[in-house]
Amino acid sequence: MQIEKTPLKDCLLIKPTMFEDHRGLFLETYHRRRLADFSGIDAEFVQDNQSMSHYGVLRGLHYQQGEFAQTKIVRVIHGKVLDVVVDLRPDSPSFKKTFSVILDDENLFQLYVPKGFGHGFVTLSKRSVFAYKCDHYYTPGSEAGIRYNDPDLNIDWNFPEDQMILSDKDKELPFLKDVF
Repeated sequence: MQIEKTPLKDCLLIKPTMFEDHRGLFLETYHRRRLADFSGIDAEFVQDNQSMSHYGVLRGLHYQQGEFAQTKIVRVIHGKVLDVVVDLRPDSPSFKKTFSVILDDENLFQLYVPKGFGHGFVTLSKRSVFAYKCDHYYTPGSEAGIRYNDPDLNIDWNFPEDQMILSDKDKELPFLKDVF
C-alpha cells in the first residue's frame, strides 16, 4: 500500500496495492506497522462500523469529542462517495481547513482521519456501503458535529444541495463559529 500526506496535518490518503488476475482481486486494507512506520502514529482500532446509503444521502460532519475522540480509517466497499474532512483542532496549522476525496469501489482508496477531525460524505452512486475502523468505542454523550453547509467552511460537496438527503439531526448541527 502507498500512504500519502494530505494538505491537512496528520490526515493520510491510503492507496492500496492491488493484485488482479483472472480470478479477481486481492489487496491489504490495513497494515498497522506500515501505517506506524510512515506516520509515527500507532492507533489500536477497537470497533468497525458499516453504513449503507442511497444516492444523495449526506452524513456529517460528525466527530466525537473529549476523551472519546476517535481516529478512523474510512473506505467504500461498494459504490462511490465524496468524502470530506475538516480539521477541528485549534492548535493545528490546518485548523478549519477541509480536504475532500472520491472514495469508491474502483480506486479502493482509504482515508486516515485523526482525532479532532469532523467527517462526512455524500453518496454519488445509486447506493454506497461505507466502512470505518475506530480507535475508540462510540459514546453517545461525546457525539458532536458541524453543519454540512457551514459558510465558513464553504465545502463543495459536488452535489446539488436541494437534492441532498439528510437526517433531521444533521440539518440542525451548529455552525463552526458557534462551536470554535
